[in-house]
This record gives sequence, structure tokens and C-alpha cells, in this order.
Amino acid sequence: MKPEITFVLARARNGVIGRDGDLPWRLPADLKHFKAKTAGAPMLMGRKTFESLPGLLPGRRHIVLTRDPAWHAEGAEVVHSVEAAIAAADGPRLSVIGGAEIYALMLPHADRIELTEVDAAPDGDAIVPAFGPEWRETAREAHSAEGDRPGYAFVTLVRA
Repeated sequence: MKPEITFVLARARNGVIGRDGDLPWRLPADLKHFKAKTAGAPMLMGRKTFESLPGLLPGRRHIVLTRDPAWHAEGAEVVHSVEAAIAAADGPRLSVIGGAEIYALMLPHADRIELTEVDAAPDGDAIVPAFGPEWRETAREAHSAEGDRPGYAFVTLVRA
């Protein structure tokens, strides 16, 4: 049985999701949102995303999709194909957490997107384009800018 595949990501107005292996903004509420949305489910990510983490995130399995057959890291469950990644989830949910190439590979299989829309247009080197008309918004929670932090909205999209 295929798990529900949920993308969890923050994206700026211009599609930027990252810069130099990091987020181009500081939004503590988004980090809490990420933790809540990924808790209890295995997370699928690419090698660069895994290496950008501050360490293993507690309470979640770390499935890493990479083309490099020799790559390994403590705490990472390594897979080499989309099919193997989906099979490795071995449960009702799989959270896809990046990067851009993994989102592109997994998009045909995704069921839900938990998107933080960041009201900014920073420079970046990782970009995810807007999601197409096959996605329907089912929830939105907007938050105003505060100080040097941009405004943002937590948005849920489901495949129409």
C-alpha cells in the first residue's frame, strides 16, 4: 500500500527554497510547523538536504535518496530510486522535505503539500516552481511580518 506522500516546504514568492544549503530567512514559527507536520512519519530527502540538517531530527526516520551508490551516513536509510523511497516508508505517511530535485522527482506521487508561503523574494540557488492547477488549496493561515521577519502563510494543498 502506498503511503500518503506529503511535501513539507517553505517557498518564497520567487520560488526560492534555499541558498548555500540553508534557508534564506529565519522564521521560528515555520520550524515549529515543520516539526509538527513531519512528526511521527519517515522523512525523504536528498543527500544535500540531509547534510544541511543540524543533526538527526528526533522521532523521525531519515530516508535519503541519492544517485551515489557509495554514499552513507549514520542515521540515514539510503535509497537509490523513487520506488525504493516509497517502499522504504513502510507506513501510512511519507514526508518529503527537499531539496528541489527531490520535490521534482516526487511530484507525480505527491498527495498533499504543506507549504509555508514566505512573503519575500530572496536570492537563492534552490528553486521550486509554483504548483499547477491540479492542486487545490484547502487551508490557509496568514501571519503578518514582524520586525525583520517577512510575512508568511501556512497553506495546505491537495491534489484535485
